[in-house]
Amino acid sequence: MQYDDILHSLPYSLNREEKRTLILQRLSDLTAHHYAHCLAYHRILNGLNLAQVNYQAVEDIPFIPVYLFKEMALSSVSSDQIVKTITSSGTTGQRVSKIFLNKATAANQQKTLVKIVNDFIGPSRLPLLIIDSPSVMKDRRLFSARGAGILGFSIFGTDRTYALDDNMELDFPTIYAFLDKHRGKPILLFGFTFMVWQHFYKQLLANDKKIDLSSCILIHGGGWKKLQSEAVSPAGFVAALNQVCGIQRVHDYYGMVEQTGCIYMQCEEGHLHASIFSDIIIRNHNDFSVCAEGEPGIIQVLSLIPESYPGHSLLTEDRGIILGEDNCHCGRKGKYFKILGRLKNAELRGCSDTYAAQF
Repeated sequence: MQYDDILHSLPYSLNREEKRTLILQRLSDLTAHHYAHCLAYHRILNGLNLAQVNYQAVEDIPFIPVYLFKEMALSSVSSDQIVKTITSSGTTGQRVSKIFLNKATAANQQKTLVKIVNDFIGPSRLPLLIIDSPSVMKDRRLFSARGAGILGFSIFGTDRTYALDDNMELDFPTIYAFLDKHRGKPILLFGFTFMVWQHFYKQLLANDKKIDLSSCILIHGGGWKKLQSEAVSPAGFVAALNQVCGIQRVHDYYGMVEQTGCIYMQCEEGHLHASIFSDIIIRNHNDFSVCAEGEPGIIQVLSLIPESYPGHSLLTEDRGIILGEDNCHCGRKGKYFKILGRLKNAELRGCSDTYAAQF
């Protein structure tokens, strides 16, 4: 099955049985592909006695722990085919994941991201205010998760402008000029969760400044660990931002560098959604059996994209719970779920969490 054929479908258009048929076929093909082209993955499946199996269900597709990308170089293409290497965020001394992309995988990541995000903000590119500093993009030779995230979401914006200066302080003259220039138009804001809180909300509050962002859409992502330690809930996050800048449309998203492109966007009902390009399974932490709907466990993420590295079925270090499937009030089909936090003793991973560890 070719990925281009899947891209023709709308991201939330398939019901449970239609999606399971699609995912099983594509993931079976990807498993066979990586078994044949990645020696380390080949040996892992041999060791688990899962090689060249005729998988009968999506839940039978083998998974590998996401931390393996910190331990070894996992690639299914030759070195001369690698066009980009993305690294995960990490605090000082932490090992980082390295994800090797060939031209096709990198292109499909971007195409998929566009399909998903356009379902929430529409097809038109919007003036973009980035809640970050331009300094994060100065070293383009090795893409960090933070830089890759900004670059990925920049495709949805025109007149891309940074709200923070190189000292991570709000650049009020630049912000006011940007808002005046685009007054009366919808505007897109993008930032990582902790940075939006620490460097946007808190600085607006400290400077006793209010700006009118009532016509804006904020997309933010990354870890919540630091905010949870400050007793900030997702609902409290949105309410606080609304208080200082009037913003009402806020979409969180869940994603990771190991499966770039296949993000899980938060809908208008406050639920994270799996598109037709990805899925999640919740597994019991004792025996890795599949949890029932409403039962918390470890999140396994599935992506139909990765061809240059074996990242199509990964066991994460996050806990979550499936809330339902095909019946969210927002009207989008597919599973919708909630993140419950990190597994105990798991390393910090998200852009927000690793940055927040400095505070």
